[in-house]
Amino acid sequence: MAIEAPENSIQVESRAEWRAWLTANHTRSEGLWLITYKKRSGKPHVSYDEVVEEALCFGWIDSKGNRLDDERTMLWVAPRKSGTGWSALNKKRIAALIEAGLMMPPGLAKIEAAKQDGSWELLDAIERLEVPADLALALAENELASANFEAFPRSAKRGILEWIASAKRAETRDRRIAETVELAAQNLRANSWPKRPD
Repeated sequence: MAIEAPENSIQVESRAEWRAWLTANHTRSEGLWLITYKKRSGKPHVSYDEVVEEALCFGWIDSKGNRLDDERTMLWVAPRKSGTGWSALNKKRIAALIEAGLMMPPGLAKIEAAKQDGSWELLDAIERLEVPADLALALAENELASANFEAFPRSAKRGILEWIASAKRAETRDRRIAETVELAAQNLRANSWPKRPD
């Protein structure tokens, strides 16, 4: 059964259609829900990778996805905000897009700005699960918290490290580190809902 699409949405049935929309609309400041058919629907399908690759070409990025109905999904896409980190996977995609000559000036401009403001490398240490010195020091003061933190799954540790790194103010960062240690001592993960024991 088809469900009505959200007001702030578009539906595309090909990679070319998505690229054409971005060509005409990449300068808009707000994101939207991009609706595509699921592969198993038997209708024209645009893969997740194709959606993301085209978004990157124009300086956009994907976010949360949802099921719309039995045949369609929707993915929130929006212009990339300044100062946000770039994942290793998206950097790999970008290298391939540049090599293929598909990157567009708006996407290249976002990359250059990210290299200038440091956000291009922001997630590198996080993806290597390098614990920053201030968190390492706080964990070292609580043996149980340290042991539990080390035992958390890779994805949980990455999420916590990114949450700490994304703090805009020193006070916020300090509070997030304290919460991480306090919860890890209880074998709970900070920045997860609900707080999950391991």
